[in-house]
Amino acid sequence: MPGKRVAADKESKSSPKPKQKKTAEDAKPSPAAKKNKTATDWASMDLSSEAKTGEGKPWNLKLSSWNVDGLRACCTKGGAEYLTHELPDVLCLQETKVKEEKLPEEMKNMAEYPYCYWLAAEKEGYSSVGLVSKTEPLSVQYGFKEGGEEHNAEGRLITAEYDTFYLVTTYVPNAGRGLVTLDKRMDWDPRFKDHVMALDKVKPVVICGDMNVAHKEIDLKNPKSNKKNAGFTQEERDGFTELIEAGFEDSFRHFNPDKVDAFTFWTYMMGCRAKNVGWRLDYFLVSSRLIPKLADSLVRDKVFGSDHCPVTLLMEKPH
Repeated sequence: MPGKRVAADKESKSSPKPKQKKTAEDAKPSPAAKKNKTATDWASMDLSSEAKTGEGKPWNLKLSSWNVDGLRACCTKGGAEYLTHELPDVLCLQETKVKEEKLPEEMKNMAEYPYCYWLAAEKEGYSSVGLVSKTEPLSVQYGFKEGGEEHNAEGRLITAEYDTFYLVTTYVPNAGRGLVTLDKRMDWDPRFKDHVMALDKVKPVVICGDMNVAHKEIDLKNPKSNKKNAGFTQEERDGFTELIEAGFEDSFRHFNPDKVDAFTFWTYMMGCRAKNVGWRLDYFLVSSRLIPKLADSLVRDKVFGSDHCPVTLLMEKPH
């Protein structure tokens, strides 16, 4: 696998280190250390599913989404192996922080995913999104069609049209430390809602990505202390509510209305992932009329390589 080849290259360049005597205590990593590792234990994970749709049919479309927090860094931690284990029909990536010409080798010339679309921010090493697909979309749109130049320059939105649905992947602007970019976020929300509502009039829509908001108190560990912080302000939550009310459904909450401690993001600080002190920022939203086609909406919180984990949607392809 590509991830292993990179690891081998690194190993061959390093000089051998003298062996050190390990104590029994050294040999036993703490649970926190194990959880904060960057390498995913694929052997212990079963990513298969026999879930059925609301209509009792087997799913035949798997869509995945992952904020990789830098695609090159994620690949050095084995992140590209996620594709070979999950094998989604389409993988959407956010915060890739890379221009197409500087993609890691693992994400080039993929036989299983010949159709790849990348939208980089004008600013080097910032934001940026991507979409890799087994089948060719009918059309692909980058950014907003009209207006939203500031957002388009930051590489935040790809819309792929397939024969019976639209797939929209997005990396929503963060309101920033001290809410310094809340105004930018408030400009984004209605633009994005109008964009997906227009699509929904033509075909049903699947929206995925890092929405940079925990919608309800159940969607983060410490709601009370975060009400004035980016990702949980009333303005951001209201914007998300308005998107839902425009005719879309949060697929994870459809299947897990009361599930607590289900997060997709953990800051690297203070061992938050080991303690599961996190936020649910990554979503699959679907046009309400697709609900009967859904089989499951999954959080892959055992997959490492980023400060976010992937999310996956299983459904019957609309027809």
